Amino acid sequence: MTSSVAPRTIHVAHSPDSDDAFMFYALAEGKVDTEGLSYVHELQDIESLNQRAMRGELEVTAVSIHAYAYLSDRYALLSSGASMGDQYGPRLVAARPHTRADVKGKRIAIPGPLTSAYLALRLYEPEFEAVFTPFDAIEDAVLSGSVDLGLLIHEGQLTYGDNGLHLVADMGEWWFGETGLPLPLGGNVVRKDLGPELVRMVSRHLHASIAHALDNREAALAHAMQYARGLDPVKADTFVGMYVNAWTLDYGDRGREAVRLFLQRGVDAGIITKPVEVEFAD
Repeated sequence: MTSSVAPRTIHVAHSPDSDDAFMFYALAEGKVDTEGLSYVHELQDIESLNQRAMRGELEVTAVSIHAYAYLSDRYALLSSGASMGDQYGPRLVAARPHTRADVKGKRIAIPGPLTSAYLALRLYEPEFEAVFTPFDAIEDAVLSGSVDLGLLIHEGQLTYGDNGLHLVADMGEWWFGETGLPLPLGGNVVRKDLGPELVRMVSRHLHASIAHALDNREAALAHAMQYARGLDPVKADTFVGMYVNAWTLDYGDRGREAVRLFLQRGVDAGIITKPVEVEFAD
């Protein structure tokens, strides 16, 4: 396939996590025909990427769906690359059993103010004291007693029990019970000022990368294991399967409805401070 677009470099940023590494494996390893585009990969935690996107620094980046509420003027959501929790998601944990009523007013370690985990928890329980904590330090904060509870994202969703922590609530399970929809956690966005043709090319390449990984799971998983942060291969495979699947190839109608409803609930609750016009780059 040829293109009239002059070759150029696209900076694409994502989290240093096994699911994102799996998703971008083919693009990073040259398994995708990029039609003359050169991709430079940057890895940072999701809250840092949210903040960089707020400044418009990156052409393509993973962001929290919550953060997209404040990015929609400059970025569009790519139809591929979603992390959707289908009856599972960020997990609220504590050192001892809690009921939902116990959560109110507590000090809770949260992975960042723009994360979808934070928005989901505010919808679940509006009244608590947020203690913003690096995502990989949340379990320790709970175990040390410096916070009452912690909201776990990434691999911690599978490993908290190994440290004797108790599940209080699963945000994805709660959201499904409320709406019948998956919980939209992360997505990939593209800066709209790249223009329609470049946006379409980037969209094709990302879709092709995800499809290649799903079709070549063993090789993609081997690549992803270097970012699995202590997970054994079985748990890494489970974690990747949770967040790289059919939803990731395309949101579909239900996925798009979930994004719009999640953000609208945030607006209605006064957590998101402006109306959101959700735009998908198709």
